[in-house]
Amino acid sequence: MKVWIDQDLCTGDGLCEEICPAVFTLLDDGLAYVKDGDAVMSDPGGAQGTVAVPADLEDAVTEASEECPGECIFIERD
Repeated sequence: MKVWIDQDLCTGDGLCEEICPAVFTLLDDGLAYVKDGDAVMSDPGGAQGTVAVPADLEDAVTEASEECPGECIFIERD
């Protein structure tokens, strides 16, 4: 599974970070981004910031996507 966030749709609620802080983070711009370990995929973000999700975090990432009020989290299944 891979995941990315469309920052144009992000509402900055932070639910994704609450649900799965190992994969999602909010930056100073108030928008959510995905993380690959310690690397935040914020340059440029969007689909270019796609990261692989560790198997043990797939359920949490799916939950974050389903709970996201902006519907900005996109999951790509392998």
